[in-house]
Amino acid sequence: MTPRRRSRQVVVGGVTLGGDAPIRVQSMTNTDTRNVAATVEQIRRLQRAGCEIVRVAVPDEEAVRALREIRKEVDLPVVADIHFDYRLALGALEAGADKLRINPGNIGRREKVEAVARAAKERGVPIRVGVNSGSLRRDILRKYGGATAEAMVKSALEEIRILEEVGFEDIVISLKASDVPRTVRAYRLIADRVPYPLHIGITEAGTVRSGVVRSAVGLGVLLWEGIGDTIRVSLCGDPAEEVWTAYEILKALDLRRRGATVVACPTCGRTEIDVVSLAEKVERALAEFEDPITVAVMGCVVNGPGEAREADVGVAGGRAAGVVFRRGKVVRRVGEEGLFEALMEEIGKLG
Repeated sequence: MTPRRRSRQVVVGGVTLGGDAPIRVQSMTNTDTRNVAATVEQIRRLQRAGCEIVRVAVPDEEAVRALREIRKEVDLPVVADIHFDYRLALGALEAGADKLRINPGNIGRREKVEAVARAAKERGVPIRVGVNSGSLRRDILRKYGGATAEAMVKSALEEIRILEEVGFEDIVISLKASDVPRTVRAYRLIADRVPYPLHIGITEAGTVRSGVVRSAVGLGVLLWEGIGDTIRVSLCGDPAEEVWTAYEILKALDLRRRGATVVACPTCGRTEIDVVSLAEKVERALAEFEDPITVAVMGCVVNGPGEAREADVGVAGGRAAGVVFRRGKVVRRVGEEGLFEALMEEIGKLG
């Protein structure tokens, strides 16, 4: 794995991005921001899942007013997602946003960007220059013959230059497309050209099933190459799934450890317990577990005992029964119907 790219640090509501800070996990609410109660409830649920920074859509003045109330109710850093109207960015800053996301393709003329930058600088609020392949300016599309990786980088660099020229440097950058090769190329192109933290993701990745795969491939490549200071997995579904997937990607590369890693065998003709149901039940039960542990759910005597011994807690199945391991040692033998409860009890004993 390539050593992680060194970027300057940016602080978002007390959470540090870049430098030697952990790779941060973000998500975005899919509630109507104007519904304060629903948005607050979802933010709290995302926080329990491990989300460290949350973004909310701010499409109009009513959403700006709601943002002020939301900010009072949550302690997770909140990013205001702004499109089309720079006045919404100014309003979001006054409402207490911890960070702004602006899209160079639609935020408006230079003087509007400058006004936002000056106001953000006064409050010490970072700005993410969030480029999406689907919203590039027409002149850039013409110049590059479409929404290429080079066009995305050009769009980002132009916006960054405006911010820098008014003395604003608390910048985060993202360059997202819905396909993996173009997204990876765009991040590779910009990584050595700017010192700022990079927020990585595959935008509009798809449903939970296909989007997890596309995101894991794209983010895995970039992270392996040392690119990325904060990530979001964009899924058409429950945003809590985004957080869970992000941590699974980071854990797979040994970049962060949070929560339970469930190792489960794929099952075969030797399996004599219902491994699939047991593994899924364990994973659901540990969905909000914060301590970094490995739990093995194995189905037979071939690899089962070895994998279970290597885990913090594990079970190796036999004929309608199984043995439970804790830190390498067999601690009990139970029937299949008692395996889940026994496994959870042993997890509770870890200290």
